[in-house]
Amino acid sequence: MSQKNETTILALALLLTVGIVGGGFWWFSNNGAKIGNNIVPNQEPGSNPSLQDRISFGEKSFSQGDISPVKKEGVQAIAAKSYDKAIANFTAALKLNRNDPETLIFLNNARIDSSKSYTIVASVPFGTDPNTSLEILRGIAQAQNQVNNSGGIKGVFLKVGIANDDDNPEIAKQLASTLVSNSEVLGVVGPNTSDSTLAAGTIYTSGQLVAISPTSTSVKISNFSRYVFRTVPSDFMAARSLANYMVRILQKKNAVVFFNSQSNYSQSLKSEFVSSVSLEGGQVASEFDLSKADFSAAKSLEQATKQGAEVLMLAANTETLDKALQVIQINQKKLTLLAGDDVYTAKTLEIGREQAVGMVVAVPWHIDSDPKSDFPQKSRQLWGGDVSWRSALSYDATVALIAALERNPTRAGVQQALVSSDFSATGASGTIRFLGSGDRNAPVQLVKIVPGSRSRTGYDFEPVR
Repeated sequence: MSQKNETTILALALLLTVGIVGGGFWWFSNNGAKIGNNIVPNQEPGSNPSLQDRISFGEKSFSQGDISPVKKEGVQAIAAKSYDKAIANFTAALKLNRNDPETLIFLNNARIDSSKSYTIVASVPFGTDPNTSLEILRGIAQAQNQVNNSGGIKGVFLKVGIANDDDNPEIAKQLASTLVSNSEVLGVVGPNTSDSTLAAGTIYTSGQLVAISPTSTSVKISNFSRYVFRTVPSDFMAARSLANYMVRILQKKNAVVFFNSQSNYSQSLKSEFVSSVSLEGGQVASEFDLSKADFSAAKSLEQATKQGAEVLMLAANTETLDKALQVIQINQKKLTLLAGDDVYTAKTLEIGREQAVGMVVAVPWHIDSDPKSDFPQKSRQLWGGDVSWRSALSYDATVALIAALERNPTRAGVQQALVSSDFSATGASGTIRFLGSGDRNAPVQLVKIVPGSRSRTGYDFEPVR
């Protein structure tokens, strides 16, 4: 394929946006925010809102795009401590947009009024990745709504704050310092990326405040701190599952890997996959760095083909997803595709389309993977559609904090509960227990892209049976 055609494909990938409302996913694309009182606008490149503007319990909204007038009024009401008015406004806003987790969190916070509550905070990248943030917040909001509607934690309600860390390690550290200094905060869900979790984790450790990440998979997080946990399996588990599938099921032994050398997650997944393939008797012939300025999908694929590659492994992260999608398009289904969980997005279905059919992705959870679980039904009733693995694992992180608060509602008590050998809680993806490393010993689900209607793109992710 010519360099001109390659550039055209990338341009199309960058221009396409996805707005899916329904089965399989809750991902949205927004084109800017109208600014009202207490509404945080989309930030201009290079701008840096104050730390105070990055944290909200309802008095400011991080939602991008148009938000309803009643939600704006609810934000203003909760900022003015007019809780009855805020409750009415947020209730009306949810009737207009039932799948907005920020509104549900604010509603539950308003219902608490000035009553006693236990506080946790979600550290999410609203400013740079609103879709992922919404996915994470759906799980947190569902757990908060569930426990508060059941009378709270031994009669005490759960309050949830939202901190916008932009997936920036330095900002995540600054927010961690702010949260550590607020004695009311008893736990944190997040951050999202491994880089931010490792950076902020040093602050949470020194401040003895527990953070549970639902999405950070780097192997470097294992044994990193006795205050940093995660409900998502590490890259070791994902890599072993993909390598096993490649060599034992597909009977293929020669792969190349596309990764981002600037991402801890991407580096981790790549390294673990290389090791796992070797242990299975295969080999990784080449590694291609998606972050390089002179990266060429066409030239990389040409080289991979000359080296006899049978499999393309995409260890891309969010920042390099467009280049990974370019690889998928140029590959034209010639070589088998494998990928890590950051490729599990609606954008992959929308842009990859027929060229992505058959690609196998390692994810921590899929809504159809456990027919015995009642979480899928409850989440569908709440949001009006299916949720992603990020929502499920965020739900589990929140449930773990709730279970720890039930034992001892102090920072020290939460940490001691989570490391206790008899700790367990029931989450969306089964029993929640933590190893001494802070990891959760949980399996990985392989899913495959197939033609389908549930996601409304014409394609779906379905479990590999």
